[in-house]
Amino acid sequence: MDWRRVPAAQQGRAIMAGLLDPLDQTEAYLAAIKAHPDGERIYARTTPDRARSEAVAAHDRAKLEQRRGLLDGVAISWKDNIDSGGTVTEAGSRLLEGRVPRKDAIVLARAARQGTILLGKTHMTELAFSGLGLNPRTATPPNALDPDLAPGGSSSGAAVSVALGLAAAAVGSDTGGSIRVPAAWNDLVGFKPTHDALPEKGVVPLCRKFDVVGPIARTVEDCAELLALMAGARSADLAGADVAGLRLMVLDGVPFAEAEEGPVAAFEDAVDRLARAGAQIVRRSSDWVDRAMPLSPALYAPEAYGIWRAQIEDAPELMWTPILERFRGGGDVGAPDYVAAWESLVRIRRKWVKEVAAGHDAILLPTVPIMPPNAARLLEDGAEFVRANLLTLRNTRIGNLLGLPVCTLPTGHRACGISVMGHAGRDLHLLRIAAGVESALAVA
Repeated sequence: MDWRRVPAAQQGRAIMAGLLDPLDQTEAYLAAIKAHPDGERIYARTTPDRARSEAVAAHDRAKLEQRRGLLDGVAISWKDNIDSGGTVTEAGSRLLEGRVPRKDAIVLARAARQGTILLGKTHMTELAFSGLGLNPRTATPPNALDPDLAPGGSSSGAAVSVALGLAAAAVGSDTGGSIRVPAAWNDLVGFKPTHDALPEKGVVPLCRKFDVVGPIARTVEDCAELLALMAGARSADLAGADVAGLRLMVLDGVPFAEAEEGPVAAFEDAVDRLARAGAQIVRRSSDWVDRAMPLSPALYAPEAYGIWRAQIEDAPELMWTPILERFRGGGDVGAPDYVAAWESLVRIRRKWVKEVAAGHDAILLPTVPIMPPNAARLLEDGAEFVRANLLTLRNTRIGNLLGLPVCTLPTGHRACGISVMGHAGRDLHLLRIAAGVESALAVA
């Protein structure tokens, strides 16, 4: 068995049963990263000394039957915008070159206390401001399914590290889709928690009003276990989860505009399988989504540019032009327009809960409306980069704008995900629904 490609929770059970040693598994991952031809495009840096020290401690706890939880001794990767004490953390940007935080981010510290092993920090889009995963200033990870394609971002290296067996699971961040896009394009599960469900201290910000950390893994269970560690709380109860009797709404309208045939066909096939498994499927569009989407330009870029303007304008030549232009676009939005946009969004969120979400257990939509595009073309054609980036993040951004937890799962069709949007603050409930969806899609 190739233990490197086994789900994280299954690895944890193998450690508990004495079938897998954390030391051996950690060494296997470190060796695989070093030997992989694209290892340096996936990991910005590995942390072998820390990983081995944590693995020794996990090995000793296992021998003494003192394991701290299911993922004690399991090795994971962390996106390079999540602080790790004493280790360079640059958020994919040359603006932050050589930045070394003094201590771990809260989410990383919590996971480490429960015995997870830090393999290293994964490459990402500059300051997390793109959904395509390209970064010519540091490195662009290859798509795990086809190295010629964009990997998805901004948590590009995070997803690819898991998909290629270079980590048991990963932690990324999501502002407009940065967990779910790379998860979908690399056939993985990605979970975006409700905003503020996890502490953001020690995470390099993009837009604090939308930023949230979350897991990328092979299974919903893995995501649930990682979320619990980072939250310092109990894990979701997934036992016996299924979709029979669930009221699931397909969000028509916006998610299908300009969508390519592949993702739509994959989504419809997945929905048919859920219906056959007993889910009650209804279809409707929402005026509140239609009203929320045009607010994005007045919300994202102004906050991002407000946070980073000083550093950017001090050395703009260090940035890749398409990302630089995205940030600078925020300078064109005035303060009254920014405040008005947030006032409108707050009202829309209330209307969504009252008039749409209340009648359904979860909302379904294609995770990304397009297939992963050719990476070389995106680098060469600025207009195509802008078009593809906006469309790539269009569907995922719905969950961020509405303030909802969202889980993307593989449909069984290459690089095509189905997203399940839940109710704000009910992340554990959504994980149980997602586990039911996962089961239905696996057995259909």
